[in-house]
Amino acid sequence: MHAAVLAVTLLLPATAVAGPGPRHRAPLEQLDRGLVAATTDRGVQLSWRLLGEEVTGATATGMAGPEFAVYRDGARVATVSASTTYLDPTARPGARYRVAPLVRGVPVRWSKPVTAWAASFHDLPLRKPADGVTPAGESYTYLANDVSVGDVDGDGQYEYVVKWEPSNAKDVSQVGYTGPVHLDTYRLDGTLLNRVSLGVNIRAGAHYTQFLVYDFDGDGRSELMVKTAPGTKSTGRDGRERHITLPPEDVRAGYRHTDDYRLSAAGYYQHLVTVFRGWDRHPEVLAGRWPKTLEQAFGLEPRYRYPLSDNDARALADHFIDVYAPGRSPNNKLRDFAGFILDGPEYLTVFDGATGRELQTVRYQPGRGDDGLRWGDYAMGRIEPGNRVDRFLAGVAYLDGKRPSAIFARGYYTRAAVATYDWDGRRLKQRWLADSGWTPMSNPFNDAPHGRDGENPSHAKLTGQGAHSLSVADVDGDGRQEIVYGGATLDEDGSLKYSSTGILPPGSADPGARARVGHGDALHVTDIDPHRPGLEIYMVHEGARWAPYGYALRDAATGETRYGGYSGRDTGRGMIGDVRPDVPGIETWASMPGGSGAVGIWSADGRLVEERSPGTNMSIRWAGDLTTQLVSGAIEETPAIDDWRRGRLLTAEGTRTNNHTKGNPSLVADVFGDWREELLVRTADSSALRIFTSTEPTNHKMYTLMHDKQYRVDVARQQTGYNQPAYPGFYLASDVDWQRVPRPPR
Repeated sequence: MHAAVLAVTLLLPATAVAGPGPRHRAPLEQLDRGLVAATTDRGVQLSWRLLGEEVTGATATGMAGPEFAVYRDGARVATVSASTTYLDPTARPGARYRVAPLVRGVPVRWSKPVTAWAASFHDLPLRKPADGVTPAGESYTYLANDVSVGDVDGDGQYEYVVKWEPSNAKDVSQVGYTGPVHLDTYRLDGTLLNRVSLGVNIRAGAHYTQFLVYDFDGDGRSELMVKTAPGTKSTGRDGRERHITLPPEDVRAGYRHTDDYRLSAAGYYQHLVTVFRGWDRHPEVLAGRWPKTLEQAFGLEPRYRYPLSDNDARALADHFIDVYAPGRSPNNKLRDFAGFILDGPEYLTVFDGATGRELQTVRYQPGRGDDGLRWGDYAMGRIEPGNRVDRFLAGVAYLDGKRPSAIFARGYYTRAAVATYDWDGRRLKQRWLADSGWTPMSNPFNDAPHGRDGENPSHAKLTGQGAHSLSVADVDGDGRQEIVYGGATLDEDGSLKYSSTGILPPGSADPGARARVGHGDALHVTDIDPHRPGLEIYMVHEGARWAPYGYALRDAATGETRYGGYSGRDTGRGMIGDVRPDVPGIETWASMPGGSGAVGIWSADGRLVEERSPGTNMSIRWAGDLTTQLVSGAIEETPAIDDWRRGRLLTAEGTRTNNHTKGNPSLVADVFGDWREELLVRTADSSALRIFTSTEPTNHKMYTLMHDKQYRVDVARQQTGYNQPAYPGFYLASDVDWQRVPRPPR
């Protein structure tokens, strides 16, 4: 282990291995055969789906199901039983292929015919939005970013929703204007079905726009749900632009689609003056919880009468910006604060996935409340208005075990609030809202609110536990999914199931004290240890000396730590995967920013098995042996797929990953072909989305991962925040016991 990391290993007593979990009760997505044909130097590699409803049992090497007949130009060339792949070594140019399952030796439900790709990838042509200029005169262009998939027209094939980010997209803590975000929906052949333009009142960046593509009402066609604002519009294939519907009360209040709430530096100054003029009427001041005057808050002698006059408020604003804030940190340059959106209506809109037509718009819950003052954005040494208040997450969960609900959340450093919604095809209905309440502060301009309980007793310990993503899993095996909100988990009814803690070890900020595991940048939930019942959570934490662990494996049902290591530093990256097939279970590893070292590879039962560790950008199921591979590449590096033992398996020439050093592909998911995952990355000029599929032989037969409930909702949330891989809700690795793999419903 790296010298900077002190291992603190906590192994719980071994227990009996549980049997297979409850059968899936949610209806399966109605997918077609997903046949693809890729040209290789060995011939044409065919790959297709085994559908969940076709599974009849298990064998020694996979799931039992029908044999498949393979046809080339109408002639049967093979019968395949042990996998859903076939290599045609005598392929002819232009040949057309079909496959069909055999029922009593008779081919039925023939796939649609396909022609082989010219290579092992397919380019989906994209239509880049026009360049633009910010109010500050800065030019920007567009890059294709995250991608999600859904069958928007009910034909059994996935369409691809591409998020276009401007080249000036910002982290939520960064100052400056951004261009607007666009969401395009394409067919695989490049047909653009619609474009949703979020407008100038939705800032661009990884933390702002989390979009969900899913069939929420069960009609076989996926909807698009996303946070919107005045100015959001959609454009269909007919070229007609349609703005979302503003609530009547907002129209009466004077809000218009032409509004622009982006603040200039002068606008922020005026905003601050307005806040100061209303100081004596703030609820926290009236309740006696905050200083009665701003002079008290800033450590000044009393000098002004309240309510403040405009001149006095400006004098205090000048002092705050030019003296007080720089005195807290030289990085506090609030005269340059511009480009943020701290006011104006916020909405949640459901769009028809195929046409882009608005189906309903409601108010986004929870609202921002303010510019971050009550969220702790002014309380730290680094003053960052609009930071903690605008941290958004989203996902999908089968909270009742039968129908999908949408999840939209706000906040995770201090206050955290999670809202869930059901869509019945006509109306959005909020299922529940779980809210920690505000984190108490004695002085919003000088305090340390992280790690404190919120004001809502039922969810007080949700504060500070959120991650840059969320996960959804049936952690207690009751057939209903829970929401793993980083270091805490919400039950299906919105109640707080648990909030995980640990004891701060020697060398930490407060040895012996119990503390929340806290916020982190990476979160992974699946069955990591097949020799123990249930699922596990692997998470890394950035609390440094205030966090009991830099990385930890927790029991998903109880939140108890099974093993972990204290690092005393921001442990920024972490990943899991079966990279060492000689080691039982799925391995875990982590690394710290700035090249300061890795914590090695750990086994599922808490043993350090290797000092080195693989990359942490994104994992992928690419090999034929059920091991895990890693995607590398960041900024202007060419992405690649690497195997920890065998080395490089693919170099994705001519493409790039997203999100700067995080090096995220646009998507990694089982979008067609057999059970393995495709790699979706943008071309270097964003003229196309390049989709790579594995052509490595396999003797394992497995149903499409999209027919596992947890994996499917994980794909829907993969684009959220810091992109994390999708995982099935059961153990799947090179040493899998196929008898224990759950069968989807027929």
